[in-house]
Amino acid sequence: MAETKGKFDFAIDRGGTFTDVFARLPDGRERVLKLLSRDPQNYKDAPTEGIRRVLEEVRNGARAFPRHQPVDTSSIGWIRMGTTVATNALLEREGERTALLVTKGFKDLLHIGTQARPKLFDLVCNKAVGALARSLGFTQVSLSSEVMPMVRVVPRGYTVCADAYLTPKIRQYLKGFTSGFEGGLKEVDVLFMQSDGGLTPMDQFCGSRAILSGPAGGVVGYAITSYSQMEKMPVIGFDMGGTSTDVSRYAGQYEHVFEATTAGVTLQAPQLDINTVAAGGGSRLFFRSGMFVVGPESAGAHPGPACYRKGGPLTVTDANLALGRLLPSFFPKIFGPGENEPLSSEETMKHFRHLTQEINLSLISNHRSEMSVEDVAMGFIHVANEAMCRPIRALTQAKGHDTSQHALACFGGAGGQHACAIARALGMKTVFIHKYSGVLSAYGLALADVVEEVQEPCSLQYEQRCFDELDRRVEQLSKRCHDTLGARGFDRSVTTEVFLHLRYKGTDCALMVTAAGSPSDAQSCRAGDFRSAFTKRYLKEFGFTIPDRAIMVDDIRVRGCGISGIKSVYKTKMGSGHAKPCYFDDGYLDTSVYLWEELPCGHNIQGPAIIIDKNSTILVEPCCEARLTEGGDVCITVGSDPHCALGTELNTVQLSIFSHRFMSIAEQMGRVLQRTSISTNIKERLDFSCAVFGPDGGLVSNAPHIPVHLGAMQETVQHQIRSLGNELREGDVILSNHPCAGGSHLPDLTVITPVFRKGVSRPVFFVASRGHHADIGGMTPGSMPPHSTSLQQEGVFQEEAVTEALMAPAQYPDCSGTRNLHDNLSDLRAQVAANQRGSQLVGELIDSYGLAVVQAYMGYIQSNAELAVRDMLRDFARRRRQQTGSLEVESEDFMDDGTPIRLRVQINEEEGSAVFDFTRTGTEVWGNCNAPRAITLSALIYCLRCMVGQDIPLNQGCLAPIKVIIPPGSILQPSQDAAVVGGNVLTSQRVVDVIFRAFEVCAASQGCMNNISFGSESTGYYETVAGGAGAGPGWNGRSGVHSHMTNTRITDPEILEKRYPVILEQFSLRPGSGGAGSHCGGDGVIRKLLFRNKVILSVLTERRSICPYGLQGGEDGAAGLNLLHRANGRVLNLGAKASISLHPGDMFCLYTPGGGGYGREEEANRRPRSKLRRLNETFLERGSVFEYRMAQEGV
Repeated sequence: MAETKGKFDFAIDRGGTFTDVFARLPDGRERVLKLLSRDPQNYKDAPTEGIRRVLEEVRNGARAFPRHQPVDTSSIGWIRMGTTVATNALLEREGERTALLVTKGFKDLLHIGTQARPKLFDLVCNKAVGALARSLGFTQVSLSSEVMPMVRVVPRGYTVCADAYLTPKIRQYLKGFTSGFEGGLKEVDVLFMQSDGGLTPMDQFCGSRAILSGPAGGVVGYAITSYSQMEKMPVIGFDMGGTSTDVSRYAGQYEHVFEATTAGVTLQAPQLDINTVAAGGGSRLFFRSGMFVVGPESAGAHPGPACYRKGGPLTVTDANLALGRLLPSFFPKIFGPGENEPLSSEETMKHFRHLTQEINLSLISNHRSEMSVEDVAMGFIHVANEAMCRPIRALTQAKGHDTSQHALACFGGAGGQHACAIARALGMKTVFIHKYSGVLSAYGLALADVVEEVQEPCSLQYEQRCFDELDRRVEQLSKRCHDTLGARGFDRSVTTEVFLHLRYKGTDCALMVTAAGSPSDAQSCRAGDFRSAFTKRYLKEFGFTIPDRAIMVDDIRVRGCGISGIKSVYKTKMGSGHAKPCYFDDGYLDTSVYLWEELPCGHNIQGPAIIIDKNSTILVEPCCEARLTEGGDVCITVGSDPHCALGTELNTVQLSIFSHRFMSIAEQMGRVLQRTSISTNIKERLDFSCAVFGPDGGLVSNAPHIPVHLGAMQETVQHQIRSLGNELREGDVILSNHPCAGGSHLPDLTVITPVFRKGVSRPVFFVASRGHHADIGGMTPGSMPPHSTSLQQEGVFQEEAVTEALMAPAQYPDCSGTRNLHDNLSDLRAQVAANQRGSQLVGELIDSYGLAVVQAYMGYIQSNAELAVRDMLRDFARRRRQQTGSLEVESEDFMDDGTPIRLRVQINEEEGSAVFDFTRTGTEVWGNCNAPRAITLSALIYCLRCMVGQDIPLNQGCLAPIKVIIPPGSILQPSQDAAVVGGNVLTSQRVVDVIFRAFEVCAASQGCMNNISFGSESTGYYETVAGGAGAGPGWNGRSGVHSHMTNTRITDPEILEKRYPVILEQFSLRPGSGGAGSHCGGDGVIRKLLFRNKVILSVLTERRSICPYGLQGGEDGAAGLNLLHRANGRVLNLGAKASISLHPGDMFCLYTPGGGGYGREEEANRRPRSKLRRLNETFLERGSVFEYRMAQEGV
């Protein structure tokens, strides 16, 4: 079915900017073509035009194919397409208007979603039935039970809505496409690429499976062409385009994810794990606060880079052009307003000279050496390369793979200029670039198989007594695949692969597992030994197994493939190159230039060299060697970089690179901790943070995961340095959680490891990890009692011996030791392992650069964060002085018990410094809303980062311009034995409200995390619930979202009801609870839980008496309310904090606070409405690395 004798076969990738065409001609020759996806002056549809051009060209005028007439299909065998139609419709929100039919009480469920905000520091947050729908006149009806029959209603709801929203757009496009051919293509086999890397017939192509239709072809292309060439070495796919870069991995099997977010919509459908990061040829170049920054902003296709002659900004493409790595004479003349001019080196150099002047002014003011234009351009290339290395490291190391043991398969128009440098930085030895790398997504379509997937949910245990039922269901699903593919013309060429979605009982971490390599035996089902396959993969990814735990089957999936790939041929010519100067780290070097099509097979090329074809440019760097394979592809052997000594004097480019490297260490520590931990809190909720500290305990890098941890661990490390001093020895590991020692609350256990260097007596760095342990003893399960009054009632407070300490709370009245010692110890071991990884990476960094250099750049990075905060304070002081003549601001707010939190800020405009004085704050309280000093510092760093408004390193430097005064004995610096669990989750929010009120940033958000827990002797559950966000000077507050110091995702309703004795009666927005104003505050939510068993309910909340404030005349948001409806009809107000026994039939009703409004309501009518920013004007990440970061920021 793959090759149709005597006919034309076409594989076409219709991208956002260009459409790529691969054609197999009747005589076996191949033709590739690239044309604009939109050119309405010349043609209506790019794929149709591409087919027409090839037919007309090959017929050599023997027969005309006029544009205004339908194309004759008699000579066409098959057409395969990948398209961004669905993706663009989702980005631009141009799908069909859609109605959602859902259970009563859940109409706002998809608006609330997981309740987490998409960007941690962004204060502006913008998210029987079938028969009935058809009877109402709906032409497209998507049923969630058919589109994606998997448990979890929120992602399934998003998926079915996206399917209904996008499928009509696809149908509309297909109608227009087929109308360009005689007979509407009815006699031609037309297939479309799906997000999972398989082809499907045109009439089966639907919205929910089309999001990655375009890039999926590229993954198939490099997987098939590179993996075999590299002798089955695992391959990293590197597709660098204009706006972004796609990164993926192939090691003999396609790596799929089954839930991914695109353009803010979470889809629950099989998709190739393609990670998109903000670094492409069009990524913009900035110099901010003394640091080189690349992206995430992009110049886009219009106006494009500066060299496009349309007034665009400097980009990565311009940097390559300035360095001589792109040759304008080899590019078509399609640039400029008339689209008839060549690339402009002059425009690029003019912009670079201006930027270089700006950079040199900064360097001179700091008494540092000036940089040349070429040095500046080279610096941005280095920063862009490091930005692209980070997701590749994360993608491989997250699953237990060694990045250096991969080959790099490079494709896309821009990737060839960066491939050698990225491979070298990652320790890779080989780069593979296919002859069709410039159109590999189209070529991959020609190589792909036709796929049919069927799936159904399952709730069986993987054990002997269930194998017959599993075998029966697998057989049914396999038959459906065979029947469907057989009807499409496949018979003996059909293969099926069975997957089981498996997890250990009591955990949420499920893996979609194939039994390939694990044949069936007497102890397994007929489809294979899935127990063995699951445990092997679990051990590989997470570093341990749980032998005594049952394995559950959540879903059964069968993937059927109709084999339909083609084989390729290649003919070569002899040719020679010429030389031109190109800039590298050592300056200008003579660089040979070759035309790819003229190179013979087996030809070797020593770097530096440039290889050019019509669609891409490949840079072979010095110390690298390129070889043309028998198939005409380029294989580059990457040599080691000659060591270039770096001094301790500040190099502005290296500052950006070291910032990435230090942050990468913290990220990799987090990956190890997540992989090797065992508890739900750490492995699945990702409630942890990892960080690197200098020899003085000052924070160097802390990935911005959990706001309440920001800066707090620094206090912990510095306390231990003061306490232990010279007693620390190599191999020591410190465990700490006391609030007076920099802890946040007792369940947060911090493990600290000093990093030593041979010949140095004291630690040269520290690494630390803080994890939230689900239970460490105390009054109530979860160690978060609502009525605790002393530290001992909340859990562990001693650290002499870990097990003794974890069981110590049992000696206090009404308290218990830890209820899960096994998980505590396992997670502590995981934290130690994470620290060991961090210590190893710090050591490798020192090996590469030397201790003095690494410590010098540690200081420079801290100074860079300090500079950004000082600039923000100077800017605020200038505006404040112009408006009021004063450089002092004040604010106050109150806890529900009346305790005031008061702040007075004095700003020094000249220095860019400030004093934050909490002197008049109320005293320590009897309850548990006391907040250790570290909590206030975390809240302050969070606020400073939000007000700076751009990505800056989160480290000790953020607080360098700040003096913080907190009175001892106050609620913000309580005594040693004060209860603090509420301070961590409640008071921290009030501190943020007070700071933002002083600086008039925005109105108050809900100011509460709404901590709800319930449990019994056999079960326990904890959640935090969203509310309304405060409005600001240019935005309405988001409804039903977490704000500020938390961003926790909430358990899906179906998972909640399946695993716990509760029914979720309602989860919707609370209309009218947001404060009115010219910009309105967001609404809170209503959440009603009906209990089926006897449990103890604990409620720990705030803002039940004191409303969230409005600002600049905006009204306050509504206060929250906690009601209990007894089964006998009695209704009780539980107040802000309560612990109470519930019985079957009792219902807890939670009404969370709304956000405050901003500005007077009458001003809204006078203000012109601002145009909403389209989603496609901003860069949107995707992939498992992005999902991981969003999950951790959602804690």
